[in-house]
Amino acid sequence: MPNWGGGAKCGACEKTVYHAEEIQCNGRSFHKTCFLCMACRKALDSTTVAAHESEIYCKTCYGRKYGPKGVGFGQGAGCLSTDTGDHLGLNLQQGSPKSARPSTPTNPSKFAKMMVDVDKCPRCGKSVYAAEKIMGGGKPWHKTCFRCAICGKSLESTNVTDKDGELYCKVCYAKNFGPKGIGFGGLTQAEKKECE
Repeated sequence: MPNWGGGAKCGACEKTVYHAEEIQCNGRSFHKTCFLCMACRKALDSTTVAAHESEIYCKTCYGRKYGPKGVGFGQGAGCLSTDTGDHLGLNLQQGSPKSARPSTPTNPSKFAKMMVDVDKCPRCGKSVYAAEKIMGGGKPWHKTCFRCAICGKSLESTNVTDKDGELYCKVCYAKNFGPKGIGFGGLTQAEKKECE
């Protein structure tokens, strides 16, 4: 039967794919919104896709499912890769990854995808996304929250110190938590004269 007025069928949802929304991979057409890894559902593009027969994966999931296993095939030389991909729905003992996919088609919104595994800023408690993340004291901070808790000065890696989960500039840290006494900057000029 001829395909009147439509494009090819999407390899993921089987609906018609029109030219303006088409991505091709391994001779198959996909909607831009359906071009997702079959395991982790991450959006793919021409640089991140890895195809296996009629299945498409991100390179990470493809490596976990079809890549070599054992000593020397981890993240570095002599490393044993024990990651089975179970947290991504990859069942390596099972032949078909389609059983790992939900039975009903899901298309989470872009907002829902962004809300997964997002760190919280210790200062304001809001989500910290990669574009605005600065690490300090082992925690992620917003660029605007990466300030001294006492004087409010903007901090950098060269002048930041942390104590009990809070950030301080080196000057405020020294004044409040550093050693006290003559010669340590803890006494005022009047106090120094009284001690003489």
